[in-house]
Amino acid sequence: MHADRVNRAALALLGLLLLALGVSGMLLGAGVFGEDAAHRNLLDNSISHFIGAHGGWVWPAVAVIAVVIALLSLRWLLTVLFSTGRLADITVAGDHSAGRTTLTSTALGDALSGEIESYRGVHSARTHLEGDPTKPQLAVTVNTQQNADLAALRRHIETNALAHARHALGVPDLPIRLDITVTRQRSARVT
Repeated sequence: MHADRVNRAALALLGLLLLALGVSGMLLGAGVFGEDAAHRNLLDNSISHFIGAHGGWVWPAVAVIAVVIALLSLRWLLTVLFSTGRLADITVAGDHSAGRTTLTSTALGDALSGEIESYRGVHSARTHLEGDPTKPQLAVTVNTQQNADLAALRRHIETNALAHARHALGVPDLPIRLDITVTRQRSARVT
């Protein structure tokens, strides 16, 4: 389940439902549905009479529905909080006649981060793979020193480290998101 998409859809539906209820309540109070409806008591309606007459089974059913909604809400909340979309293992493209080759995303991320951090002007680097194991996407975040030449550093990262990652995965058109930020921290190493 993709948490962002489900989150947006659920919140949009809930928002539309609450908007419809609010607008209908305002229209009812303004007398659009008739003066009798505008001046009736809130619980003086056929639904309240039905619940009062059949309360022996209605309230347990409401309780079961409330528990199901609570469990679905808890699952949704856990998905939103702990879903990263990150991959654990990646299937390396190529000839699978002798078997399938897999690469752990941690190994690739550590190697790629280490290579980028060795470049002049780089303070730190973080990488992770996300998406589908057969069609991964690489996200790279690089923190640079204030005096770094960003254009040269970007070219150097793209032509070296990112090219190495594409080659290691066997995916020459691997989609990569590269975020470069300037940090105020001083580097402990001499560059």
